[in-house]
Amino acid sequence: MKKKNKHNKKKTTPTSVPQGELLPSINSPADLRKLDVKQLPQLCDELRHDIIRELSVNPGHLASSLGVVELTVALHYVYDTPYDRIVWDVGHQAYGHKILTGRRDRFCTNRKLGGLRPFPFPTESEYDSFCCGHASNSISAALGMAVAAHLHDEKRHVVAVIGDGAMSGGLAFEGINNASTTPNDMLIILNDNNMSIDCSVGGMRKYLLKLTTNSTYNRWRYNVARKLSSWGILTDKRRKGLIRFNNSLKSLLSRQQNMFEGLDIRYFGPTYGHDVIELVRILRAIKDMKGPKMLHLHTVKGKGYAPAEEDATVWHAPGKFDEDTGQRLDTIPKKVCPPRFQDVFGETLLELAQQNPQIVGVTPAMPTGCSMNIMMKELPDRTFDVGIAEGHAVTFSGGMAKDGLLPFCNIYSSFMQRAYDNIIHDAAIMRLNLVLCLDRAGLVGEDGPTHHGAYDLAFLRPIPSLTIASPYDETELRKLMFTAQQKDMGTFVIRYPRGRGSVVDWQCPLEAVPVGKGRKLSEGKDIAILSLGPIGTEAAKAIQQLEGNRVAHYDMRFLKPIDEDILHEVGQHFRQVITLEDGVVSGGLGSAVLEFMSDHQYDCQVHRLGIPDEFIEHGTVAELRKICHIDADSILSTLHQLL
Repeated sequence: MKKKNKHNKKKTTPTSVPQGELLPSINSPADLRKLDVKQLPQLCDELRHDIIRELSVNPGHLASSLGVVELTVALHYVYDTPYDRIVWDVGHQAYGHKILTGRRDRFCTNRKLGGLRPFPFPTESEYDSFCCGHASNSISAALGMAVAAHLHDEKRHVVAVIGDGAMSGGLAFEGINNASTTPNDMLIILNDNNMSIDCSVGGMRKYLLKLTTNSTYNRWRYNVARKLSSWGILTDKRRKGLIRFNNSLKSLLSRQQNMFEGLDIRYFGPTYGHDVIELVRILRAIKDMKGPKMLHLHTVKGKGYAPAEEDATVWHAPGKFDEDTGQRLDTIPKKVCPPRFQDVFGETLLELAQQNPQIVGVTPAMPTGCSMNIMMKELPDRTFDVGIAEGHAVTFSGGMAKDGLLPFCNIYSSFMQRAYDNIIHDAAIMRLNLVLCLDRAGLVGEDGPTHHGAYDLAFLRPIPSLTIASPYDETELRKLMFTAQQKDMGTFVIRYPRGRGSVVDWQCPLEAVPVGKGRKLSEGKDIAILSLGPIGTEAAKAIQQLEGNRVAHYDMRFLKPIDEDILHEVGQHFRQVITLEDGVVSGGLGSAVLEFMSDHQYDCQVHRLGIPDEFIEHGTVAELRKICHIDADSILSTLHQLL
């Protein structure tokens, strides 16, 4: 079969389902394996069309899943899943996997409340080997499974599928390092969609790939190795040296080095990842080889859908779109809606950086997601995308802060969990002046429990010297950012949610707010509500539905240092107190208020509203707030019970 390359490939938008459909008959990988290998290209076309059609009306992660259609089909065709394990990294690319593993009829519920999970998860399907919401964990998890299979004397194959972006994560390198010294037969597939595919179809590289995956060659290689071992010539130490020599020789001949040549991991590739028949041949050839192996594939993110191929960043998660035209559908009139918090952050950061030459921006692979691309466009020398490496992002920021720069390090709240030690050891303990901006704090919606920013308030509050703040609205975000870049502020945390705020006219003058001071939003005589962050707008909606001035509302602004003047006022004048936060109730604002009231012997009942002590599933933010009883209606119900 002639492979396509960048010069002759044709980008098309599937507009009709192929004749003689195969996909409806595939209810499991066992059905897939009944097909002739020559039928697989048609199945790939149908699978790709199915993903595009469904995601046009039910938004999700499109481009990543389109890029691995052929790989997904080949893996389930060659390997005996679910006995054999496929460990996906991140899970953005696993929609085809879900459809082929008995979930096609339910795929319309993907990412919806009560429907299929946004990412593979073992409790949903036996084909989902591991939780894969965060990047870079697949190699470590797969190695653990491979070792378990070895110790249980099982002939199970284990495959880790990891993208080139996730390979920048430190955990991936830790896993590879351990895999090189731990007995295992694991296969690591590197899905590389950030390079041209030319090098994967060149003459020498193609020849080397066919040679090193040829069954005759590998039988000869195995027999020679076994004979040399029986003679005592090929020891473990010499075997590792020969593997390194073999990888180096291939790099020399192909004029392309790879990062695995110094490790005891057999390397194959790179090869084109969209020829399903060739992928089946390669996987079959290397399937039973002993020892850890790496197969390097070049793929195109968004493959098979022209708009997604042209702009993979936008089409990573495009929302609803017209399947035929590729036009993305925006249902919110831009002229009247408040901005997204991330855009206020991006615009304000650029404004501050233009005024303060010490400000720099740092993001771990999310410049568009956090809107740091706004500053990156205007001040490219002062913005740094460090890749999927959250711990490094914090320590890198700490290094710059140590020598006089003022980093604004923007990391999604759920991903900041991975940098906890770095925050303590490389920032807070030295009282370094840097700003940690936690985007996507609180309930994020359809991405579910792996992405909810539920824990930052609780895990950051015990750290000495931190300042922890959360803005009530967009104007407060601007003021907190301006405050954070003042001199001698130390390590300053600002957390804010995903999505739009509540203020249309958000471009207020930049001015500092007093650190550790909240504000009273409304007077009341019976109940006090203490809220932190934008979730306070839900309390305001609830209070507006009550008659009379019965509920006082305080926007705390800061979790640390907390406003003790407000707490003394509340403790002295109210017997009923409600705390409200878009974070877990254990350890956050509610816990801080309880501790204060107990320490100062105030006799008041504190009712904590927030995310309960359980993992909250996926759904819209409105649906999840209702489940957690932190929406306006639930808050109103609580008020009625207490009044």
